Amino acid sequence: MLVCLTIDTEFSIGGAFTDAARRPVGDAMVRCAINGRSQGLDFMLDCLQRNGLQATFFVETLQRHYFGAADPMGPLARRIADAGHEVQLHLHPCWAVFQHPDWRERVGRQPRQDEFVGRDPASTGALLRQGLSAFADWGLAPPQVFRAGNMQHDNALYAVLAKVGIPYASNVGLAIYDSGLEEYRLYAGRHLRHGVLECPVLTFSDWRLFRPHLKTLTVSGTGLGQTIALLERVRAVGLEQVVLLTHPFEYVQSRNGDFDVLRTHALNQNRLRGLCDYLGAHRGQYQACGMAVAAAQPLTAVSDANPLLHSPAWRSAGRLASQLLYDRYGTWRLAQGVQA
Repeated sequence: MLVCLTIDTEFSIGGAFTDAARRPVGDAMVRCAINGRSQGLDFMLDCLQRNGLQATFFVETLQRHYFGAADPMGPLARRIADAGHEVQLHLHPCWAVFQHPDWRERVGRQPRQDEFVGRDPASTGALLRQGLSAFADWGLAPPQVFRAGNMQHDNALYAVLAKVGIPYASNVGLAIYDSGLEEYRLYAGRHLRHGVLECPVLTFSDWRLFRPHLKTLTVSGTGLGQTIALLERVRAVGLEQVVLLTHPFEYVQSRNGDFDVLRTHALNQNRLRGLCDYLGAHRGQYQACGMAVAAAQPLTAVSDANPLLHSPAWRSAGRLASQLLYDRYGTWRLAQGVQA
């Protein structure tokens, strides 16, 4: 079974839309350096390299509208590619507002700047072409897979993706964003939509009251034992692949959302480390590979299988308890200025 570990690699607006005193945060959001050592990107690359795993980094490109010639994402993207991982396209439309000198007024008039849903197809096409241009400027191969910011999607997005020549997407994670469209109620598998093959992040149910409670499979939101149990369940029901989601900044804790004082997020680091170790030790059952590699496999009769898998509620309860306690402990340590 193919396992696609996907990492959304992006900078942050940093509150600049709502507070004139704040500024966007650049590569600190990706490097997450503590005492001169990267606890974000470098930590992740080390975990992957130690176990011989390939991952997919969905790299945001529209931030160039703010950072301009400095373009701090370029060196990061090239480093990821040089390490043998896939670099694919991720876009947050909110960055495009910085191309306008009156961006503050525009944000004031229209706060929802980060929407793909309902966006004019011509605007979506222009943003995608800007992303393709960034890859060319960075000397990287054209992206084959796209992930929308906030995982927002609609039919128009897929039609434009097909038009600009991007054959694959991973825009669906139902617990993160639900379009309400039945044709995008996708929990797993590979599904052709408007000429583009969608590979959703796995969504599962972890408890049920009147209806299933949905969770999308992320490193920060799923315990290690729960993740391994889900991988085993996916393989047992005969699915071809599973997609997981994470971000570099999830491996540190920040004080009040600022990246000037950080401490390692040991709980999340242990989850990723444990997952990579597990995949490395079970190569006969799982092949960790890039999303373009997985999506390009020949379609079979089970490719579009779409089961909603269930994980016991007790696993989520344990994860929530440990996370709550750890977050409170980390907040206390950060208040003391402890970066460890």
